[in-house]
Amino acid sequence: MKQNFYFRLLFILLVSLSVNSYAQSGKPFWNDIQKFKHKDSLSMPPKKKVVFVGSSSFTRWNDLETVYKDYHAINRGFGGSTLQQANDYINELVFAYKPKQVVIYSGENDIAEGTSADETFSRFTTFFNNIRKGLPKANILYISMKLSPSRMKFADNVNKANTMIKEYISKQKNARFIDVNSKMLDANGEPRPDLFVEDMLHMKPAGYDIWIKEITPYLKK
Repeated sequence: MKQNFYFRLLFILLVSLSVNSYAQSGKPFWNDIQKFKHKDSLSMPPKKKVVFVGSSSFTRWNDLETVYKDYHAINRGFGGSTLQQANDYINELVFAYKPKQVVIYSGENDIAEGTSADETFSRFTTFFNNIRKGLPKANILYISMKLSPSRMKFADNVNKANTMIKEYISKQKNARFIDVNSKMLDANGEPRPDLFVEDMLHMKPAGYDIWIKEITPYLKK
């Protein structure tokens, strides 16, 4: 009887672990996070450096870690992600590295998925405050959401959310809002198509050159 009991218990545990593993692997971007963890297992980045966390504008910034090698930058952008998903994986994306500085680019996809400016702002403050609680001394930079030619129908919400986030950050210690958006607009206030690749969403090197100019003065070695 006891033997049967232990076999049943073992079976239940194995099924439970299997179901949990399946549930985890079904989460959005779970595979991306596992790739980061595998990369870290081969060579863990140093602590107390600079982590870049956000969506595809970081993912596609292929030479980010080279450009900022003197800062030991860690690129943890995962394409298509939202602020909510960044917060879901905050342990793996941020806390695992105990950074002294966190650079965020996220929120654009939230709005593109239909999230209001107010809710996007709320998601940002949740993410910001969770970082602050876990890393009280870390400096936090937020890069403004950019307007993109292919997403101009969301322009009002992007501008509203940017304004709300900028105002919020202005009242926080050890944090800064970096406005890249206005530097990417033409004289009519429209996003410059020459800064974007064919999809009119992601940037060419010329777009990243603007980002580098605006971000670099505020990075910490």
